[in-house]
Amino acid sequence: MNAPCPPTAGSGTVCSRRSALSRLLASAAAAVVAPLARPDSTRNPLWKTAVGLNGFESAGRKYGRTYPIWEVLDFARHEEFDGIELVQGWPMGDYPAAEEAARIRALKRLYDGFGLRVFSLQLGAGGAFAPESEARQQWLDEFRDRVQLARQLGCDCIGLWPGGGLRGQSLDEALDRLAGSFREAGRIAADHGLIAAFEIEPPFVFNTAEHLLRIHREADHPALKVIYDPSHYDLMNGSTGRPHELLQRVGLENIGYLHFTDTDGTLRDGGTSKHLPAGDGHAHLTESLRILREGGWRGWAMVDAWEIPDPYDACTKAKRMFDAAALEPRHPRDGGKPAN
Repeated sequence: MNAPCPPTAGSGTVCSRRSALSRLLASAAAAVVAPLARPDSTRNPLWKTAVGLNGFESAGRKYGRTYPIWEVLDFARHEEFDGIELVQGWPMGDYPAAEEAARIRALKRLYDGFGLRVFSLQLGAGGAFAPESEARQQWLDEFRDRVQLARQLGCDCIGLWPGGGLRGQSLDEALDRLAGSFREAGRIAADHGLIAAFEIEPPFVFNTAEHLLRIHREADHPALKVIYDPSHYDLMNGSTGRPHELLQRVGLENIGYLHFTDTDGTLRDGGTSKHLPAGDGHAHLTESLRILREGGWRGWAMVDAWEIPDPYDACTKAKRMFDAAALEPRHPRDGGKPAN
């Protein structure tokens, strides 16, 4: 079953497939001459905003829907997002290797044609804490290749998810090995002008605030940062609806980029933290954005619509929240000065 076309801005109505196709053809024709662009006045003044392809991949898999990539990218351009985070294997095929120049050019041209930047890649990191040193080295070799790919695509960041079992080692041993691999990953990323950022989730063996803080502290590299995902932070903070409390413990200077989503503080179908569209859950998201804004954090804010039935709706709601927060004046205690 094909997914409906994305809603037009502010209307909430569903457009026809013919209308979306007409827009696509117009976009493609313009891209032959030059990538689509928009005036700077339409951009978020604080954060570069992005759509995560993981939301469309997971919704398609879980709910049996189809999201053509051209439709997703046209939606992202229409809603004035700046970029995209790629996910392995979707919509078709794995990432190209760093030496596959023709495939990389073709991939980059697709996103350039819609005026969108690939800002990050998602990578698994189970090998980063393997008990065997050879397996950890193999993971680092693959990471180095992915960093070179990310650099060619024009990315700023590269995301890491250390899932997988302990494989006979203790939790402390796994934490130490992961921190060591992540320290080297930070060095590799820094050599290519990138930020490596990691995230832990409830199904992982690393799934508490203490684990998160320890991994980052022991990795101890300035280019190795943390992804702020309010749904995971909420569960690690006791499902209180106050993920910003853990955000403040981590420190804004240690945040690489955002995976932005709401939550109700539970797990989805026994899996990871339930993701909900911004404003549909119990998380105090506006407080998170206020802290980020007033604390001077600047970077990529990606909408994480993981297994949300309507990822278009989730992206639209988050984008409106980003833009509203960026335009709010600073708190009176800061002199009421607008954010720069």
